[in-house]
Amino acid sequence: MKTAPVRSTRLALVAAAAAALSVAAPLAAQVMPEPDAEEVAMTPLRDLNIDPQDIPEVLQRAATDPYAAAGLDRCDALVTEIAELDMVLGADYDIAEDDGGGDRINEGRIGQSLVGSIIPFRGIVREVTGAAGNERDLRAAYTAGMVRRAYLKGWGQGRGCAYPARPKPAG
Repeated sequence: MKTAPVRSTRLALVAAAAAALSVAAPLAAQVMPEPDAEEVAMTPLRDLNIDPQDIPEVLQRAATDPYAAAGLDRCDALVTEIAELDMVLGADYDIAEDDGGGDRINEGRIGQSLVGSIIPFRGIVREVTGAAGNERDLRAAYTAGMVRRAYLKGWGQGRGCAYPARPKPAG
């Protein structure tokens, strides 16, 4: 009998924490791209691991050794590698602009959630088919890419390189 108020209190706390976290991060600098209509349509295939997302080559290299320093003896080499990462990751935090949306809810994620709800026991299915593991690997690669880009910019700053081989000066 006391479970209903406890459950609703927990849900309220979880919702408040999620809302606070979503506003705290810069909106335009993202680790994973937002799903578009094509990605929403691919959700059932991804859930069944029929069409897993490929990890971009630049992120595979970053995941292998995010702190590799070989070939980073010139500032233009840093600029090239940072640009490759920017193409996959999007804008870095030093140049990202707030898109004014104010929230992290978008049509792509809502659509993906609705389409994903069609598969019964989705979480179990994703684990059994390997789709959940593939998504974890993809997220880990995106994180490694962010780490790599930050390392490269720090390396460039230490070597006295100009932007974009270092963080953009504030101001």
